[in-house]
Amino acid sequence: MIKIDVKTLEDLEFPAVLQQVSSFCITAPGKERVLAIKPFDDVQYIKTGLEQVKEFTASFGSDSPIPNHGFEPIFRELQLLDIENSTLDVSGFRKILTITDTTHRLQGFFKKFEEFYICLHANANTVEYRANISAEIQAIFDKYGEVRDDASQQLSQIRRRLNVVKGQVNSSFGKALTRYIGNDYLDEIRESVVENRRVLAVKAMYRRKVRGTVLGTSKTGSIVYMEPQETFEFTTELSNLVYEELEEIKRILKMLTEYVRPYTPLLAAHQDYLIHIDTVSAKAKYAVEIDGVLPLITKQRRLSLVDAYHPLLFLANKRRKEKTFPQSIALEQDGRIIVISGPNAGGKSITLKTVGLLQVMVQSGFLIPVQPQSEVCLFDRILTDIGDNQSIENHLSTYSYRLKMMNHFLRKCNKNTLFLIDEFGTGSDPELGGALAETFLEVFYEREAFGIITTHYANLKLLANELPHAINANMLFDSKTLEPLYKLHLGEAGSSFTFEVAQKNGIPYSLINRSKKKVEGGKIRFDKSIADLQKERSKLRKTSEYLETSAQKAQKKEKELEAVNIKVKDKLESYQELYDSNQKLIAIGKKFDQVSERYHNNKKKKVLQEELFKLVMIENSKRKKIAPKQKKQVQTKERITQQEVDQKVAEIRTRKKEEKAAAKKAPPPAPKVTLKVGDRVRMLDGKAIGTIDTIEKKKAIVNYGIFTTNVNLDALEKVS
Repeated sequence: MIKIDVKTLEDLEFPAVLQQVSSFCITAPGKERVLAIKPFDDVQYIKTGLEQVKEFTASFGSDSPIPNHGFEPIFRELQLLDIENSTLDVSGFRKILTITDTTHRLQGFFKKFEEFYICLHANANTVEYRANISAEIQAIFDKYGEVRDDASQQLSQIRRRLNVVKGQVNSSFGKALTRYIGNDYLDEIRESVVENRRVLAVKAMYRRKVRGTVLGTSKTGSIVYMEPQETFEFTTELSNLVYEELEEIKRILKMLTEYVRPYTPLLAAHQDYLIHIDTVSAKAKYAVEIDGVLPLITKQRRLSLVDAYHPLLFLANKRRKEKTFPQSIALEQDGRIIVISGPNAGGKSITLKTVGLLQVMVQSGFLIPVQPQSEVCLFDRILTDIGDNQSIENHLSTYSYRLKMMNHFLRKCNKNTLFLIDEFGTGSDPELGGALAETFLEVFYEREAFGIITTHYANLKLLANELPHAINANMLFDSKTLEPLYKLHLGEAGSSFTFEVAQKNGIPYSLINRSKKKVEGGKIRFDKSIADLQKERSKLRKTSEYLETSAQKAQKKEKELEAVNIKVKDKLESYQELYDSNQKLIAIGKKFDQVSERYHNNKKKKVLQEELFKLVMIENSKRKKIAPKQKKQVQTKERITQQEVDQKVAEIRTRKKEEKAAAKKAPPPAPKVTLKVGDRVRMLDGKAIGTIDTIEKKKAIVNYGIFTTNVNLDALEKVS
């Protein structure tokens, strides 16, 4: 077990964590065990415990959840078993049966799902199970926890006789009841029970007329409770049989106790196992609440917490629906001491406590709220000096107490120690206390201890800057509003913003200026330089965030433009293909027109056939020969294209029909203007305008300036 003081655990608020975890236990012994948890330094023990909690956490929400492990403790029964000639009662055996059966059920479950619960299965195998204990108890007790009739031959006979006698009692009592009701000797209630015996409610005036034994009277004396003479003998025998039954049960329980007594250590082991399962279950439920994970346990001297949360603060803010700010911090051999500075209320103490509490939790077998890539090494000792340390009982001032703690640190601190000190060096004269604190820090550094301290002292910031394996750090503040950002920044000391915060809180500037004059100029310049650096870093951080956002927007815009560019290219390619196809068809059309013209002039069919055949052969020679597979694909594609064309043609026909139907319904067109020579006209489906030169029959020669054409008069319209 790790060497750690109770005061250290209280400083880190570990008892408060245990209190929260214990609320998830379902048994009283489980709660007691959780509250008694202390951190360990055995690597294998800690790893095994953490793996068990992780496996239990993985079972939540699965199709095969881990069976219930609830039980009633048997501490009293175990004590009785250690006493010679003692006897357990019925309830004691019920508890023992529950514990043995629950243990067996859990062992069977972990064996069945061994590949999922490796560590839990290995732990279950450490407990021996004896089926004969459960079998022997179940042979005596039924499923309701009562002693079975066949627990012994003697008991079986007694209970059979009991049933017979009870029947005789009821039968004889019923006959007496019927007779005396007929004689009107009984009160309205007729019967009652006195001393576990059925009695007649006889009217006081008729008590001498009823044969039997008086067992009592009513408060008013108007009713006398009498047991009929007919049932007296049977009830006496019944009482004897009940006594014999109890004696036989005692004998059976005595015999069963002697049978179980040798297995006392095994029963204690079963109970201890179930208590352990209860603690693991509680740790797993708590891990789910705080988003706990298993970090990497490393043998190297390295502590790296990524996005670490203080569990108590995390849960409190979760209930209040407020945001909790995580911290990332690393301690290693080349940077084993961190000096955190900066103004108050910035989160220095919380950061310090977070590191200490999470370290204690890991070494106590708890999953912690960090990122999975976090690394944790183990320490033999953890030393803390946090909070108000005045000791009224020992008549010690804050500084005296701190000196006493430093003396303790100096005696115990070594390379396997983690020390955490809040407000290092305070409580005395700043110059003298700071010098002494500087010396202490040098000693801790020389002993290669890991540690984190918070301070306002400039000399400690300078020392951390000079020591090769020490690091300055500060809690970030907004340079304009002076509001804390609750983010730790490693590598630079922080300004206390003493005068800036005072001004923000309404202290008159004249008083602040007077205060500045009272301080050495060098100190003000040093603090101002640090403050300016923090302001510059704040600006750089905001600029970096802005640039990062702009880069993301530009990247998104670039992707959108690329998508548009691809679409445009595809369209251009399709247009080019269409254009080439049209040009080809136009060229073929021109050749066909020439052949047609020549045939028109010479009327030679043979020449026409030769020229057409030659034209077809020339066009076929330009086509590439397609392989059968490609041909099939092309044909399929053509079929699909043809289907699309057919569909479009059908749509056009439908539209034309609709247009014709609409034209029929439309009013008759206006009377057509008679055309004559000299009118300016254009074709109905054209845009070019010409003049009519001559009109012959129903045709007109229209002059367009460059050329003339012969057009039907019906195809022309007058242009005003």
